[in-house]
Amino acid sequence: MFNVVLVEPEIPPNTGNIGRLCLATGSTLHLVQPLGFSIDDRQLQRAGLDYWKEVDVRLWGSFDELQQAQGADARFFFLTTKTQRAYYAQQFRAGDFLVFGRETKGLPEVLLAANADHCLTIPMHGTRSLNLATAVAIVLFEAVRQNATA
Repeated sequence: MFNVVLVEPEIPPNTGNIGRLCLATGSTLHLVQPLGFSIDDRQLQRAGLDYWKEVDVRLWGSFDELQQAQGADARFFFLTTKTQRAYYAQQFRAGDFLVFGRETKGLPEVLLAANADHCLTIPMHGTRSLNLATAVAIVLFEAVRQNATA
């Protein structure tokens, strides 16, 4: 239904949990290298439980490679704490790409600057960030909710 993109993820259990979220929503998980772990990592597979082998996972050498492989009508949204536009202000469509950065640094500044009109944030108070798997769940399930058929 949607595409979740993790740019250079570092923590295997986060990626495993996000894989389960993708499976639960019929979404594809795109992993942009370099990864901070091996795709065969035991912690990754443990967090993904026995579902990991069913997750539609695609590996990319770079974000540019992923983006160039998509059609001209592909829509990418970049999640960051460095914008004021809330994720729920965006009307998502099936097939959209939800792009998240590394756990420790987020998305590269150059990527955010080049896509400023497509940056979204999760409004928060009292903390500067959320766990990556939690952030993905919030945005992904809002996109699913918006596209649910009654």
